[in-house]
Amino acid sequence: MKCKILHESKGRIRVRFCQNYMTLHQADMAEYALSAVSGITKVQVYDRTCDVILYYCCDRKTVLSALAHFRYNEETEALVPAQTGRVLNREYEEKLASAVMRRVIHKFLLPLPFRRLISFFTALKYLRRGLKCLMHGKLEVEVLDAVAITVSMLRDDFNTAGSVMFLLKIGDILDEWTHKKSVDDLARTMSLGVEQVWMQTEDGQEMLVPVTQIQKGDRVIVRTGSMIPLDGKVIAGDAMINQASMTGESVPVHKSEGAYVYAGTVVEDGECTVQVENTAGSGRYDRIVKMIEESEHMKSSAESKASHLADKLVPWCLGGTLLTWLLTRNATKAVSILMVDFSCALKLAMPISVLSAMRQCAEAGITVKGGKFLEAVADADTIVFDKTGTLTHSQPRVAQIIPFGGRDETEMLRLAACLEEHYPHSIANAVVAAAAERGLEHEEFHSRVEYVVAHGISSMVEGERVLIGSHHFIIEDEGCTPPDERIFRHLPMEYSHLYLAIGGEVAAVICIEDPLREEAADVVQKLHEYGISRVVMMTGDNESTAKAVAEKVGVDEYHAEVLPEEKAAFIRTEHEAGRKVIMIGDGVNDSPALSEADAGIAISTGAAIAREIADITISADDLYALVELKRLSNALMKRISRNYRTIIGFNGGLIGLGVLGVLPPATSALLHNASTLAIGLKSMTDLTV
Repeated sequence: MKCKILHESKGRIRVRFCQNYMTLHQADMAEYALSAVSGITKVQVYDRTCDVILYYCCDRKTVLSALAHFRYNEETEALVPAQTGRVLNREYEEKLASAVMRRVIHKFLLPLPFRRLISFFTALKYLRRGLKCLMHGKLEVEVLDAVAITVSMLRDDFNTAGSVMFLLKIGDILDEWTHKKSVDDLARTMSLGVEQVWMQTEDGQEMLVPVTQIQKGDRVIVRTGSMIPLDGKVIAGDAMINQASMTGESVPVHKSEGAYVYAGTVVEDGECTVQVENTAGSGRYDRIVKMIEESEHMKSSAESKASHLADKLVPWCLGGTLLTWLLTRNATKAVSILMVDFSCALKLAMPISVLSAMRQCAEAGITVKGGKFLEAVADADTIVFDKTGTLTHSQPRVAQIIPFGGRDETEMLRLAACLEEHYPHSIANAVVAAAAERGLEHEEFHSRVEYVVAHGISSMVEGERVLIGSHHFIIEDEGCTPPDERIFRHLPMEYSHLYLAIGGEVAAVICIEDPLREEAADVVQKLHEYGISRVVMMTGDNESTAKAVAEKVGVDEYHAEVLPEEKAAFIRTEHEAGRKVIMIGDGVNDSPALSEADAGIAISTGAAIAREIADITISADDLYALVELKRLSNALMKRISRNYRTIIGFNGGLIGLGVLGVLPPATSALLHNASTLAIGLKSMTDLTV
């Protein structure tokens, strides 16, 4: 692509594409294609001017090469998701611009008779809203708006009536934009993210293939903890399916042969073979949008409180207007109260504040499923960490393999990888990666695989039962025989241990090195600074490993060798003690605790079911995103509190000055509307501590 450099500074370059016109789709193609280049950290595309701003941390030549080789073609188009939000934003930007232009033309260019006629017909919409409220026995903001507009027009004050209607129109547009953008952002973050699936071939073998290669009629095998990649019908097996993202159901649904399953739902337990009926991109986004729009669970209590408070103040405003007229017999003073209602600012500023916080979260690599979860993070005083994949890196590695009974180390790793590859988890990935590094092929030679949540995997190989999992699962639950108890005492305690058993006898121990995240200790300290009084680590690892990690990280307490239900039980105990709890994890075994917490946080590279159940997802790059989440949540609640004080105080002052006769109704309306816009615009700005 030919382009011209307009401006350049360290780590930033602004260029203009040499084209006369850029469509919104082309802007998306440029943004996503250039963002995919290694070293380019951020891309901003301005379609109206054909300008592109790139932020980078790589060599300048890499950026220039990416620009030179960029083309609008099928390859770049494939990088663009089905929904990007650019079209939605443009639609509402144009609606706002159109409303402002019509107001300018109406106020300054049209003669008075035309202005009055237009104001009269515009007012009919607000009068209908008010009458509809009264007919339903409600005394809400719509009634107050209708009375204010009607009284202004009856007093021949069409300027004030026009200003009120203009501000209400702007408020409606911004409120609708806020809602649709929140829904759109959330629906896009709930996109599948499934890249590869296990396809069953005609001869019954399993093959790992890209999801884009799956055609209608193909058979896909989905196991515990994995996401169903495409719509289809179950033709074998049975499973408990978490359909919360699709139907809002909180309880998993049993699916067996003949049942229909949807893309994006998650297998909580069991295994099923699905015959694909709809390939990728066949309406999941629209179904998610419908589900979100039908649900009010995303709203924070602060947003709901603002909306309800605005309605509760209506009778007081109407009563104050009537009382003022009865006491003073001065219509001007009475109307001054009508010109100032609290609804516009209260109903506008709160959702905009939440949207602004969610936008900043998205920029920091944090996906939040609703404003109420930001509020929960702000109120939280306890945070519970799962160790593996959260406080430690999400890519642990195999440090050592200890075979028993004269078995071959390589063969033990091959067998372990063959079992583990079916259940994506950080430790399972480490075993599979170790086998790949050694060039070990592990074609399927076992029968049906069964996953036992938080314990391990069971299968049959050459007529013998093979198990892999924790010490608790292999030795205590399954009663496998260790070669010699003394050997276990000398296992390196700095590692996590994965036990492999064949035919009821422990065959090998795989030592997993799970290095701590460099920032973990600093993150724990900063969380304390931002108001978290208690940091807890819970892990299935042995006491020695857990203690070593806890001391290095600086958590307030730790619990070793815990099961999933024990994590959830701990959080319930904290709730009973009156504490607000955040849970952060990345695996299938963290799902119960994520559901139990006030705000469940998943790592983006974790198991599909953890991301599905979690209320918030953070980037796997580093844990500082968690600190940023807490900072933004605290700042959001401070902004909402400040908005309350400002709105009630300023508008209350306007009412008082109007009753005293200091401010005429037109001035009160002007100041009220100006303050509403100012508070709304301020709420759009970035949050600071």
